[in-house]
This record gives sequence, structure tokens and C-alpha cells, in this order.
Amino acid sequence: MDHRLFKRFSALLWLLVLQTTFAWVSNTAPRHSQQPLSVKKTRVLDDTSATTTITQPKATIQILMSDTGGGHRASANALRDAWNTLYPNQIDCEIVDIYTEYGPVWPYNDYVRMYKLMAQYPWTWDLFFRFGSTPFGLWLNAILLETICFQSFVTCLQQPDFTTTKHRADMVVSVHPLCQDIALKILAYLDRNGATRDPHYRTTPFCTVVTDLGGAHPTWFHPQVDYCFVPSDALRQLALKRNLQPSQIVQHGLPIRQGFWNNAPSSSTSKAPQRTALGLHPDLPTVLLVGGGDGMGGLVEMAVALQQELADAQLVVICGNNRAAQATLQQHSNNNMVVQGFVSNMDEYMRAADVLVTKAGPGTIAEACICGLPCLLFAYLPGQEEGNIPFVEQGGFGAYCSDPKEIATTVRSWIADPQQLAVMQENAFKAARPQATLDIARDLAEIVFRHNEKKVDGGIGKGESRGVVESSL
Repeated sequence: MDHRLFKRFSALLWLLVLQTTFAWVSNTAPRHSQQPLSVKKTRVLDDTSATTTITQPKATIQILMSDTGGGHRASANALRDAWNTLYPNQIDCEIVDIYTEYGPVWPYNDYVRMYKLMAQYPWTWDLFFRFGSTPFGLWLNAILLETICFQSFVTCLQQPDFTTTKHRADMVVSVHPLCQDIALKILAYLDRNGATRDPHYRTTPFCTVVTDLGGAHPTWFHPQVDYCFVPSDALRQLALKRNLQPSQIVQHGLPIRQGFWNNAPSSSTSKAPQRTALGLHPDLPTVLLVGGGDGMGGLVEMAVALQQELADAQLVVICGNNRAAQATLQQHSNNNMVVQGFVSNMDEYMRAADVLVTKAGPGTIAEACICGLPCLLFAYLPGQEEGNIPFVEQGGFGAYCSDPKEIATTVRSWIADPQQLAVMQENAFKAARPQATLDIARDLAEIVFRHNEKKVDGGIGKGESRGVVESSL
């Protein structure tokens, strides 16, 4: 069979499998009216960073992501907020959901809805994650993306929506596993005026900021990136297995929301003032149950089980965008259970709590560590979130359990043993990386600033985009 014909046949077969599976999920999934995404407004840390006199044009950075889960946009927003804090008026940042906004056809322009549906049926997510991790799956994904999406994605990278310029970004940053290979090829194509798609000939800086924690899909790691920022030892090892050089890997932690950057509490910090500010009883042990931004997981069952088991404690339930669970739980609400929907001050609730019960999302776990919160994980997406469970358990600050009654019993035993709880809190603090966002932002800024200086001094040739900043990191 002709090689090109085989490629097209393989792509068609994969699309047929994807369409059939997704059609089954769509037909069997319960119908819910779509709600608009909640947007968290940036909070300014202080006014000490006065406007700086700019001697040259703003550096421009384009962040590529997709809203398949809340963590990718949250990390992108965190980096943008860090640049605004560290380098006011010096960096112009555009955050773009490249698949939703520029995907030319299904399924690429429907990734967000597909993600939410597959999260309700984890076996489908497991199927695509495992298959996509195989050598054939990786090859097929790259072929499909380049065949179907290349030209439309060229438009995205060629015509960004910056406030100060319509020129291409000085640097591109990926915070999504499916934004490495195709973006690197496009940058080479644009940098060489269409002469090649080989990432080796790219001159525009490109960095990956991995937003998973204990495990990650292989597509996160591409050997042609300038730098890959990883949050943990486990992901450093995965990057090395994917043929990245040690000099390309930078380990700071996970980029997290601005409310968690500074003023991290210690084990001796009193939680009473924070509880009072939130309208909670200042002296009662407090358990925080979080279902994630999309409210995934059996929140109602767990909340009821915890409420029944924790007679001498108070329970705060954050339902996210799960309005059905919120309405149901409000009927059970009493003096020892507070029910909230989507909140923008999660840092305040975490600092008021003694224990966190949550799904194994990387961002939530990283934020919990900063607040010294023991974690009881109750759900995970097969694949990348599985590794978050050993991260918590081996770190000595939590456990995994999916049964609501066992969860309630375990939480009660933790609260009843202050000594054990204190040890878990200290272990959580040891795993915390509260400065990670600022450290990553500084490194990325140094990369783009030095790149722009190099351009002014005489241009950058083939293969020089990483060399100009090697000494800075």
C-alpha cells in the first residue's frame, strides 16, 4: 500500500473510532443546560510594584492551552498575573484556547465538551489516554494534527491578539499536552518563511510548563523545546525518558493561583481568624469537601456521609459549577454544614480548614500543600491523575479512598488524633512550593528578554534560541 494512502487510511480509521465512542457517550450521558464559565478576577498583591519606565517595546508571550479541565487556564492565568506583578507594563500576554478557537473541524473544535463527557465515563478517558501513549498513538496523533489543523493553527500563531502589536509573539509557551509538536512545527514554518516544518530550524523561543503533578501524558515532553518546566521528581524522570536533556528541564513546582503565592501559613498559625472572616465557627475542626471547578464526583453522597460522621466538627462543601449537587445539599444544610457553589477565594477556605477531601487534581493538591492541608482523595481521571495518589500518600500527607462511608470514618480518625494530624500537616508543608509560579515567570521573562536583546544586537540564527538563555537558568 502506498505510504501516503496508509497514513490517510489510518487517520480515517482513528476518526471513525473516536466518533463512534463519542457518539455513544453523548447519547447515554444525561443532558444538562450549559452554564457560562466562571471567571476569577485578578487580585493585586500590593501597590509596591509601581509602573516602570519602559526603554523598549513590550515583550509579547502567547500561551497555548485548551479548557480540558480547569488547570490549564488556571496555570496560564497564574503566569500572566505573575508577569503583571513582577514586570508591570513590560510583558503583553495572550492566552488562547487554540483548539476551541482555531480547530477547523470536529473533534478538534469540540475538545472541551468531549473532555467533560469522558470525565463522566472514565473508561473512555482511560482508553484514549492509554492508546494515545503508545508509539502508534503518538504517531497517529501527530499525523492527524499536522494534516487537519496545521493551516488553521498557523493563523493562531501568525496573528495573535496582543494589545500593543499585531506581530507574532516573541515567545510561545504551552501549558497543555497537545500543544508541543504541532506548535514547534508551525514556528519553524513561520520562522523560515515556509521553507521547512522541522523544529530544529525554529528561532522563536518555545517553552513547556507542565501542569500535571505525579504523572503526565508523553505528549507533554518534546526534545525540541527550549525548556520544559516540571513540578516534581516523577515528571523530571518522565521528561528524561522522552529524550529531553537535563539542561532542558527546570523544576520549580506547579504554577498556581495568585492567592497562594505569599504569606503561607505554618503549623502554628491560628485558623480562628480565617474561619471567623468566612462566617464559620472559629473553634470547631473544619473539613473542606471540594468537587473541582466542574463539580465532578459523588459530592452528595460524600457530604451526607461526612455530615453524619462529624458531629463535633463543621463541614464546608464547595460544589463548583455542580448546581444540582448544591441545590440538593442545601436541603441538608444545618449548623455544621455550609454549602457553596463556585468560589473565587479558595485560598481563604483552605487556610481555614484542617482536612481537605477532594478529587486528585494537581492544582488543588499543590494549593493544599501550601496551606498544610492533609488530603483525602476520592476520585481521579485514569492516566495523568493516577500519579497524584502516590505523590500524596508517599509524601505522608494523605490517602485515597472512594467509598463515602470509609472517607467519613478516615476523616473522623484524623481529626480525633491531633498528633497524627500535625505530622500530616508538616509533611504537606514540606511538599509545598509557594514560590513556583513566580520562579517560573521570572525564568520565562528572562528567556524572552534575552531573546529580544539578541534580536536587537544582530539576529538569531538556526538553533540559537536556547543558547541565548542557557546561562540564565
